[in-house]
Amino acid sequence: MKRVGFFRSIQMKFVLIYVLLILFAMQIISVYFVNSLEEKFIANFKSSLQERVNLLEYNLREGMLKERDEETITLEQDIRHILDDFSAPDIIEVRVIDERSRIIGTSDVTNQGVVGQRMTEIAVKRALSAGSAQDNMLINERTGQRVWVFTSPILSNSEVIGAVYLIGNVETVFGQLDDINEILFSAAVLALVITAVLGITLARTITRPITDMRRQAVALGKGNFSRKVKVYGQDEIGELAVTFNNLTKRLQEAQAMTEGERRKLSSVLSYMTDGVIATDRRGRVILINEPASKMLNVSRETVISQPIVTLLNLEEDYSFDDLLNEQDSVILDYSTHDRPYILRANFSVIQKETGFVNGLITVLHDITEQEKIEMERREFVTNVSHELRTPLTTMRSYLEALAEGAWQDPDIAPNFLDVTQTETERMIRLVNDLLQLSKFDSHEYNLTKKDTDFIEFFNKIIDRFEMTKSQEVTFQRKLPRYPIYVTIDQDKLTQVIDNIISNALKYSPEGGLVSFKVEEHANTIQVSISDQGMGIPKKSLERIFERFYRVDRARSRKMGGTGLGLAIAKELISSHGGHIWATSIEGKGTTIFFTLPADLSEEDDWE
Repeated sequence: MKRVGFFRSIQMKFVLIYVLLILFAMQIISVYFVNSLEEKFIANFKSSLQERVNLLEYNLREGMLKERDEETITLEQDIRHILDDFSAPDIIEVRVIDERSRIIGTSDVTNQGVVGQRMTEIAVKRALSAGSAQDNMLINERTGQRVWVFTSPILSNSEVIGAVYLIGNVETVFGQLDDINEILFSAAVLALVITAVLGITLARTITRPITDMRRQAVALGKGNFSRKVKVYGQDEIGELAVTFNNLTKRLQEAQAMTEGERRKLSSVLSYMTDGVIATDRRGRVILINEPASKMLNVSRETVISQPIVTLLNLEEDYSFDDLLNEQDSVILDYSTHDRPYILRANFSVIQKETGFVNGLITVLHDITEQEKIEMERREFVTNVSHELRTPLTTMRSYLEALAEGAWQDPDIAPNFLDVTQTETERMIRLVNDLLQLSKFDSHEYNLTKKDTDFIEFFNKIIDRFEMTKSQEVTFQRKLPRYPIYVTIDQDKLTQVIDNIISNALKYSPEGGLVSFKVEEHANTIQVSISDQGMGIPKKSLERIFERFYRVDRARSRKMGGTGLGLAIAKELISSHGGHIWATSIEGKGTTIFFTLPADLSEEDDWE
């Protein structure tokens, strides 16, 4: 899990909120304090100057009412002396105006030229006319500083005899306020730094348990249940830590139980021979065991999250909802031209106690062999029925004819009896072959093996057929001139070779050639019998060893075959530990090969 940065942490948020609250409180206090202090300083400034103006008014009134002769000093000079004693750092200028609005004195030594001029300010006119004091806060146009202008009438027996016009330097008050603001700002910065340090310390006491619980949560996510959260106190966070530890313990127990169940389920699924597929409630695959992967020829990684209907190739016939409601098995036919492959799928819905569908379980069974056996059984019953029905029908027809009086006809009766006897023998051969194959299916071969010189044994069988053959067919032998010993049941192997040679003679044309050959290969001998008959089509070549299979049914039945000879030969050769197969070219002939285990001797000349 990515580590949370300091500036995004809860600790930073605690400190930030704490500092902002302090800053907000200090700002309110500072504004209120500075405003109050400003008002107080300005009020004191005005009060101080007004008191001094009152004293000045007394001196000016005395000086203005004093009688003068030609030898005494003038009123302007007297006013000048009075104003010289009135100078102060916070007074910019003081002017004295008579009742006619004429300036009769100023404290500004550099601005004595205004003496004798008339004052036109409204405040002066109001003070002279109404006899009331006027004050205003103005901006000095020359310096751009704030000044306080105070105009006060000079009264004598309630009669206005003049006015005092005072310009006070109020910037000194604001300068003092600026100094105080700087002190307050420095104090605020210091207070904020101390507050931040204290806030971080305080926040850590809160965030430390939370950080510990976060680490524990990360450990839980990784499957580590051994860690425990440290309990720092008995407050709410401490109780949360205790609860977290209890939750960890329960999760550990639940995880152990779940892991045990998962292993049991995994073991069951792994050792099941049937394929199992589980889906979520949307029909997407969430689990597939190894047998199911092999049955469908897919990998687990590629099918996870794939829709079940897509995986089973059922999109055209079924939707996921159809599978949820499917009560019967669904047959999945994946057979190809060369290989049959059939699966049976059974579906079971996973439901919660509330009845809500939580998924679908699909169980796959490979029923290819079952279907093959069932198909062979049906084909076997059909073939046996057909093979028995044909001679029985023939026999019934001939017997009915004999019963109707044909037995009295010396020309027809012997022929009818001969046909009936032939069909009876054919039925007996068929039943005997079926009984023999039934024993083979039960692995009842009843072999009586003994060491035999196969070359001598093979030559005797060939000689017998060569002496009794009815058609013009030449026998060609390519056999070793020395003995080769094999352990065989002579009767059973004679049946195999008789069947192969009989087929070769049946399908060989007049003047044809039947070849016999024995070759040595490692610890086996390979026997081959070839004819020059019509051959076998390539598509039928692999099936000639199946029961009742005939390439040309009409011709084979006409020649008296049961269709079981090569099937019996295959079983007998297999029981001897050998293998049998065939090669053929249409129109040129067929060769039947079989192998037998042998004790080989040194090679010798061929005949």
